[in-house]
Amino acid sequence: MTNGKAITPEIMKDRTKNFAKQIIFLCRKLPKNREGYLIGNQIFRSGTSVASNYRAACRGRSKAEFIAKMGIVEEEADETLFWLEIIEEVEIFDRDLISPLMRECHEILSIVVSSINTARKRK
Repeated sequence: MTNGKAITPEIMKDRTKNFAKQIIFLCRKLPKNREGYLIGNQIFRSGTSVASNYRAACRGRSKAEFIAKMGIVEEEADETLFWLEIIEEVEIFDRDLISPLMRECHEILSIVVSSINTARKRK
């Protein structure tokens, strides 16, 4: 639940899509050097993959397929969090710019893990 509201698949689709867009905007601001390009490629791939794989999970044909696809969402969100941490720790951007993205990534990751655990219990 967020702000007293249950998190529906539609809300999560919107959140993960908005997160992907924020990652794209972040990538546009990365330095135009080797480190910027390499980090940008990695975080762009993982950050946008969170949304696309979440949508795929929602179309899962079975609980097992849903759980497997949500596992991919979890992995991609965790990788994105890793790259956000690297960007912050090597001081590519100020913490104030990265903190909201990190917070949203943590929340998405928590929701995904909770969804996986709930789905496993209902098997």
